[in-house]
Amino acid sequence: MAERAPAFVAAIDQGTTSTRVIIYDRDRRPVGSHQIEFSQIYPEAGWVEHDPMEIMETVRVCLAEATKKAAAAGHAVDGGIKAVGLTNQRETSIIWSRSTGLPLYNAVVWMDARTSAICRRLEKELPGGRNHLVGTCGLPISTYFSAVKILWLLENVAGVRAAVAAGDALFGTVDTWLVWNLTGGAAHVTDCSNASRTMLMNLKTLNWDAPTLQLLNIPPSILPKIVSNAEPIGVIAASWPLAGVPIAGCLGDQHAAMLGQLCRHGEAKSTYGTGAFILLNTGAEPVTSTHGLLSTVAYKLGPAAPPQYALEGSIAIAGAAVQWLRDGLGLIGSAAEVEAAAAAVENSGGVYFVPAFNGLFAPWWREDARGILVGITRYTNRAHVARAVLECMAFQVKDVLNSMQKDAAAAAGAAFRLRVDGGASVNNLLMQIQADVLGSEVVRPADIETTSLGAAYAAGIAAGVWAEAEIFAAAGDAAGARVFHPQIGDDQRARKFESWHKAVSRSFDLADLSL
Repeated sequence: MAERAPAFVAAIDQGTTSTRVIIYDRDRRPVGSHQIEFSQIYPEAGWVEHDPMEIMETVRVCLAEATKKAAAAGHAVDGGIKAVGLTNQRETSIIWSRSTGLPLYNAVVWMDARTSAICRRLEKELPGGRNHLVGTCGLPISTYFSAVKILWLLENVAGVRAAVAAGDALFGTVDTWLVWNLTGGAAHVTDCSNASRTMLMNLKTLNWDAPTLQLLNIPPSILPKIVSNAEPIGVIAASWPLAGVPIAGCLGDQHAAMLGQLCRHGEAKSTYGTGAFILLNTGAEPVTSTHGLLSTVAYKLGPAAPPQYALEGSIAIAGAAVQWLRDGLGLIGSAAEVEAAAAAVENSGGVYFVPAFNGLFAPWWREDARGILVGITRYTNRAHVARAVLECMAFQVKDVLNSMQKDAAAAAGAAFRLRVDGGASVNNLLMQIQADVLGSEVVRPADIETTSLGAAYAAGIAAGVWAEAEIFAAAGDAAGARVFHPQIGDDQRARKFESWHKAVSRSFDLADLSL
């Protein structure tokens, strides 16, 4: 049999704090990568912004450098890259000028809480309150989602209002912004996973929901076309690295991680990044949660492919809490130091940290919550605080998985063997704490960059580099995976979880809503 020609797929992974590009070969091995952090902008308490132009530039540099590194390592990437896949931080919202291509305001980031007043207003005006749109889009009214960010921009930024009135405004989440720029303005599109995070897409039809747009007074003319996760959506323009290569895959970051983990119906994963995101594949039909979870698209691998749906629990602050220890308090010099600091003590000494910096997401959905550190005594030291920060991530994941068990029978099995990925999953102590808190196995793959891998899978399927069946055939391959087993008893686990819930309840109603 003739040897197959080299084929590569590049994945752009645009996250909340950094951008990376990873190039994979036909055997799905990374052959070149580059990563750049970018600025976090905090104009006011609870506000978080990004500069869209800076994000775009990090993509440009990462594409060039990853390709250069792959070539330097002897890989024939020049002409061998068959497709580009894109995955991105979700819900972060940008409105820009069609004519100039310039953003009309900074990107309003997914965790930004400035839209609290808009959410409270909608909850009062709509007969169904905060759950008025759940039946259509699967999401409660929350500061988390893009629709209320669009409303804030329309109501507070004169340049946005003027551009909308003149027909010159385009809206997009980060995927849309990047594809529009990568294609030289030729493609104004989003994919169904990102669209499912706006509150504006009908979860069953996978189209923008006209009654919702009318209800919220959001002009459909500013919205991108919705496509599947695996199909050609544009060609990279001449001014960019990899010019002429098709963009053939696009997914929100958590959906990409789910694909990268090859989660089939009934299987769950947790990604530990800036936040933590737990998704359970619920199959071909959306499941409506009655326990504080979100119904969302998992992935749709082609225009004619049936969609897979998921239940999701979104945790706003996970790895960001470690960054706060480093940058806000100065208790550690680098994020990597937190494991050693926390391992210096056997437990948190009765200290519990609730990271409600901008409120709490699933399953609580309390925008009035604020971060607290409780249980402090004269015995408390730096190591206890570090350990409490790691424990808070594990407790939040357990809260979400408990809700999944209540909402979907398939979650019961998934919760007992949790797949994990993301930057913070390299922390062995955190993964052991997670297994202890859950009372179940935690499985970490050899390659934790499953978000990038999922984007590559989607693009590679669309470009014919891989067949879907070929990819999912590897789902049982756990080569190099590490399994963490619980090491504490049920009684100790129950006591700690009860204390955690007491701490969570004390974080409620602490926001100063006059700010």
